[in-house]
Amino acid sequence: MRLFVAIPVPENIRDELVRMSSGIRGARWVRPEGMHITLFFCGETHRDQAQDLDQELSEIDIPPFDLKCDGFGYFERGSQIKSIWAGIEGNTTLGYLHGRVESAAVKAGFERETRKYKPHITLARLKQARPTDVGKWIEHHDTISIPPFTVEKFTLFRSHLAREGAMYEPLVDYELNEI
Repeated sequence: MRLFVAIPVPENIRDELVRMSSGIRGARWVRPEGMHITLFFCGETHRDQAQDLDQELSEIDIPPFDLKCDGFGYFERGSQIKSIWAGIEGNTTLGYLHGRVESAAVKAGFERETRKYKPHITLARLKQARPTDVGKWIEHHDTISIPPFTVEKFTLFRSHLAREGAMYEPLVDYELNEI
């Protein structure tokens, strides 16, 4: 099974982001229920390893904290823009949670991520989008203010690949508690 650990995005924030989900030819916009902030991507995982991961994740104990979207950007591969995202404002508690989740995953037998952590919410995946369209979209939306939200849990998700895009099934929620 294909797994990842992420923070689900609250409905009111998803609604704000969905309102922006148009205006780029070749964009496949993420469905609201698919919006999340990835903490760790596991990939294909055996059941025993998933159980070990669940055990390690259940031991993470931190209090709820606030996050805020901070601008929009894109990822590219070579000269092609591959996705558009909403950035997440720098936050020490988010950094701490990411580190704890990654350590839990490594203890469960996963490889540590080699890329620098860039917290974001993917909004669209692109095929042959024109850079000028992407630039205009970002410029138009970059001044929009999205309210902060409180992170009260993170979730272990299973990803099912389908023709219409990945479908995400929440397997286990890990509640954040006041210490």
